Amino acid sequence: MSTLESPHRDAAQPEGAEAHLFSPIQIRGVRFPNRIVVSPMCQYSCEDGFANDWHLVHLGSRAVGGAGLVFCEATAVEARGRISPWDLGIWKNEHIEPLAHIVRFIKQRGSVTGIQLAHAGRKASTEAPWRGRRAVDPKAGGWEPVGPSAVAFDSASLIPSELSVSEIHAITNAFVEAAKRAVQAGFEVIELHGAHGYLMHEFLSPLSNKRTDDYGGSFRNRIRFPLNVVEAVRKALPEGTPLFLRISATDWAEGGWTIDESVELARTVQPLGIDLIDCSSGGSSPDAVIPLRPGYQVPFAERIRKEAGILTGAVGLITDPEQADNILCDGSADLVFLAREFLREPYWPIKAAHALGTATALPIQYARAFPNQPSK
Repeated sequence: MSTLESPHRDAAQPEGAEAHLFSPIQIRGVRFPNRIVVSPMCQYSCEDGFANDWHLVHLGSRAVGGAGLVFCEATAVEARGRISPWDLGIWKNEHIEPLAHIVRFIKQRGSVTGIQLAHAGRKASTEAPWRGRRAVDPKAGGWEPVGPSAVAFDSASLIPSELSVSEIHAITNAFVEAAKRAVQAGFEVIELHGAHGYLMHEFLSPLSNKRTDDYGGSFRNRIRFPLNVVEAVRKALPEGTPLFLRISATDWAEGGWTIDESVELARTVQPLGIDLIDCSSGGSSPDAVIPLRPGYQVPFAERIRKEAGILTGAVGLITDPEQADNILCDGSADLVFLAREFLREPYWPIKAAHALGTATALPIQYARAFPNQPSK
């Protein structure tokens, strides 16, 4: 476990003192060397769910660059839970060793390894973004998606099959088995994907959940499936393994999931074993109006942290080292997740350390380029 002690900046802090972005944090049995996280980012580059050399280089480069925690992309717990036919998977034992190979390299570079377990629900069986994001017809290698209700995401999406209660239980078990495989592969942090309009979020949001049974309607019923997954996965994990939950803090749409509900969800999942809420937003409605600006989701992390008393991660248009450091210093979040900025700059932590006037250990192979930095 960790506490909510914030590394507030001292106004009299001497120039060159360690930036809080580079302060370590302990969560359960895992010590993170800094607060910089490579956010899960889908690569759409697999065959039959298997990790390959692309994933080794993509993720390994970010570990070489000094990220404290490197997350694999959304990884499907069953084949029909993939966003696209080219998604990463962990629904069978054969997936373990290719992932373990990547894990071993990341750990050798001193970073913590994480994996995001996911089920795309009604947003499954779509093309990769560069192919247009249209639905993949079952006759062309796609499949029938599933969801809490038979409501398509938009007019271009396939209509999902409404899950029966027995199927809901089976998917809960699929998350459990995936978590066990992740531990076998050596991952040190598990994150459950409850955001961006995918299956767990679909149950949370009234925009996609039209059920009238125990899994729909009231707030308590809509959170039932995610709570079941959280409880079951936590029981399957070693005590020292941190369990994160990514949520969309708001749907940004009338009649959708709200930040008030997110705070209450966070309060509910903490005693069930969730250690950190990864605070994103949106994804349930194609008509959502999202006010994109630097750090636009940080207030969600701050509010959930303060009102639910749980660790949070901030994500979304965080690009500048001082911006990232300030998020930690003012107590808005405990970890900072970067996504597209890491696509632009795999070695962002090295540059951030230089910008903030702090020292971070470099791979010895790169030391000649940074003569004033320590090496490892």
